[in-house]
Amino acid sequence: MKVISYNLRKHAAVGELVDLVDAHAPHLVCLQEIDTSKLPAELGPLHLADATKRNRLGLAVYYDRERFESHATAAFALKKSLHDRIAAPAHERVLGTHLLDHETGRELVVASFHAAPLTALNSLRRKQIHAAHEALRGFGTDLPTLMVGDFNYPVFKDFLGADVRGTGYDLTLSDSRTYTRYKFFRGHFDFATSTGLDIDSVRTLPQGVSDHLPILVAADYREQAEAAA
Repeated sequence: MKVISYNLRKHAAVGELVDLVDAHAPHLVCLQEIDTSKLPAELGPLHLADATKRNRLGLAVYYDRERFESHATAAFALKKSLHDRIAAPAHERVLGTHLLDHETGRELVVASFHAAPLTALNSLRRKQIHAAHEALRGFGTDLPTLMVGDFNYPVFKDFLGADVRGTGYDLTLSDSRTYTRYKFFRGHFDFATSTGLDIDSVRTLPQGVSDHLPILVAADYREQAEAAA
C-alpha cells in the first residue's frame, strides 16, 4: 500500500493535494496543519475518513474506498507542550483510522500524527509518541499499525529509533530531509513508525509551498512480505 503524509503549513498547501494524488496514486493520505472546516469530502478518488474537531489546525485521513473500508476513527489528546497551552492549544495530536483491506482481507490501523513544536523538548515528544502508540494499540488491538506525520524531532534520531523499538514499533526515516525552514533544524521531521508491517521505502517528494516536504510510504503486511521472500 502507498501512503502520503504532508504537513500543509497552516493549510497553505491544500491546493497541491489533488495533483499529489494524481501523480502518485496513494491508497491513503494523512495530513497535518489543516483547516478542517475547509476540507473536501473527496480528494480525487480518495474519501475523507475523518478529521479532528478541536484543533485550530488539525489532522485528517483520506482513503481509497475501492481498496479499503473504514470501520471506525478516533482522535486522541496527548500531553501538551508549553506552546500548546499558551499560543494555540492542540487538543488532538493523533487521528487513527481502523480499516478493512478488501484486497487482502486484513484489518489495520493508519494514523496521522503531529508532535509538539520545536519549542518543546525531545523528551516530551518521545512521551507523545509512546502515548500515541499506546492509544492506537487500544484502538486496534494486535492489528498492523502505521503512524505517519510530523514528528518535529530534529536531532538524535538513533536514540529515538532505539527508544521506539523498545515499545514494539519500528521507525523508518525518509530518503532525504523533509523540513527546510530553519538552517539549523533542517532534517527528517516527517517519517513513519509501524508495527506488523514492512516498510519498503519512505520517499521524500518535491517541495511545494509548505516548509515540510510530503513523504510517500510504501508498506506491506509483514507476514505477506516474509512469504514472498
